[in-house]
Amino acid sequence: MTALRWLLLLCLAAPGVSAAPVEPPPRPNVVIFLADDSGWGDYSLNGNTNLRTPNIDSIGRGGAVLDRFYVCPVCAPTRAEFLTGRYHPRGGVRGVSTGLERLNADEKTIADAFKAAGYATGAFGKWHNGSQWPYHPNARGFDEYHGFTSGHWGEYFDPPLEHNGQPVRGKGFIADDLTSRALDFIERNKARPLFCYVPYNTPHSPWAVPQEDWNRFKDSPVGMRAKAGDPEDLDHTRCALAMVENLDRNVGRVLKRLDELKLADNTIVIYFSDNGPNSWRWNGGMKGRKGSTDEGGVRSTCFIRFPARIQPGTKVHEIAGAIDLLPTITALAGIPRAGDKPLDGMNLANLLLGARRRAWPDRTIFSHQNGNVSARSQQYRLSNSGELFDMAADPGQTTNIAAAKPEVAARFAAAVADWRRDVLGPTTAPAPNAKGKTKGGGLPPDDRPHPVGAGGATFPITPLPARDGLAHGGIRRSAGAPNCSYFVNWKSADDKITWDVEVATAGNYEVAILHTAADAGAIVELSHNRSKLTGKVPAVWNPPLYTNQDTIARPPGESQMKEFRPLNLGTIQLERGRGVLTLRALEIPGASVMDVRQVTLTLTK
Repeated sequence: MTALRWLLLLCLAAPGVSAAPVEPPPRPNVVIFLADDSGWGDYSLNGNTNLRTPNIDSIGRGGAVLDRFYVCPVCAPTRAEFLTGRYHPRGGVRGVSTGLERLNADEKTIADAFKAAGYATGAFGKWHNGSQWPYHPNARGFDEYHGFTSGHWGEYFDPPLEHNGQPVRGKGFIADDLTSRALDFIERNKARPLFCYVPYNTPHSPWAVPQEDWNRFKDSPVGMRAKAGDPEDLDHTRCALAMVENLDRNVGRVLKRLDELKLADNTIVIYFSDNGPNSWRWNGGMKGRKGSTDEGGVRSTCFIRFPARIQPGTKVHEIAGAIDLLPTITALAGIPRAGDKPLDGMNLANLLLGARRRAWPDRTIFSHQNGNVSARSQQYRLSNSGELFDMAADPGQTTNIAAAKPEVAARFAAAVADWRRDVLGPTTAPAPNAKGKTKGGGLPPDDRPHPVGAGGATFPITPLPARDGLAHGGIRRSAGAPNCSYFVNWKSADDKITWDVEVATAGNYEVAILHTAADAGAIVELSHNRSKLTGKVPAVWNPPLYTNQDTIARPPGESQMKEFRPLNLGTIQLERGRGVLTLRALEIPGASVMDVRQVTLTLTK
């Protein structure tokens, strides 16, 4: 308690003395940085001498380090757990693409809570929990959104993005642009409490970084390497670390501005990542990487700074996870959470503030990916295949002790079985592989349609990217990964592209197709139930693939991008209800119809 407050209390206690009520301290601002595909080992504070991350490290040094912090093996599930404080399958998030990444509309988010408390709320970056309303960030508590809603993006320089649903063009490198937009938001809202979420999309591939960052790494030795036997690609390592140093510079831009605006002391700043590293590189000797439910796939850096309340140098040794951030941040801010669904996460405020810890439970945190489940307590991890590891004595998971500690293994196996029933619900039975180890146990198919017009006049735009559609006949995707792909090889009248949709608002919709066309003159038809619209590909638009986007070659499963332009097809009248939106060709005078990246439907009345 400050000396001033002591003086005021003494005055109030003195007979015959009165004083004006003491105003409560202003509500804290919140700034959250989320890295994409950055491993625990990608930071100098965690011991990596291959790079320097002084600004990110300063968050941990100036506040708290959560020593054992767990996220999901892949991107969208972690985002859902952060947003809701609940395990991701509870909210319908079961994958990273083709609609599996969507967070159910009945889930309330951390942004809903802060918006209801009067905060300005903004998100700037990779959303990855749904593209159409009511999955869009503007429907999930964020007043302002700038970024992309897909799980992967193919253009990192001057990228096509959106601002509150409207297409815009980013300036320069994507992480730099997202940071600039976040800084604008902070500047505009400096006089009121603000909640600023910056989910970066780096160091996720494609392997692209500004030249000034690459120059520091391209010819440099990599002293700290992946574990023996892990197939490390040193150029991938160099590029990933260059991207992390770029993130560090951008985080530094925000921290500096908070200082300049005199907001830093009363701002909660959090930095974490969404999964393990996206390539084999140094990660503290842990087993696994992105996609794995082992320690290296799910342990993340998490630094929390709040100068007004958290002491510098605080270290939280108790296990924690992304599910804990919502209850913790709302508690630190002194606001209620939104919604009444039970949380899986715990409020870590007492641990962060140095309160007594004697009642802290020895909890278990579960990690899930495509039916694979592992369980982590303070001391042990049970792997998806039933192996038990003492993580205190064996953090690299080298020795299975299930036979030596059968009662512990049995207790964990029972906990996993209970968690599967409670959280996953009906699944296909996990099956043993050729080595007798259990793998998988899949979730049932996702039957949710893609909503059209669900935002009404408030949010009239519905994007239907190729990611969410299906190709029929000879049409195929531009690459194996659906995210940021487009449809190619459309040559026959038997070919078609479909989207499973449900029209929420009947009315007239303007139709625009993001396309390229090597030939002109094709007549195409868009239909949904009884509604049809025909139009013509009026001209050739056949730009080359970009050659200026990659620092090193992108993975073969990711699409090479090019400049798509909107083809305004006309207006279609749609009735309410579910149906298949179908795009087909009626006439093909040339060799092909067009390549299609997205169909956009805009409600006009």
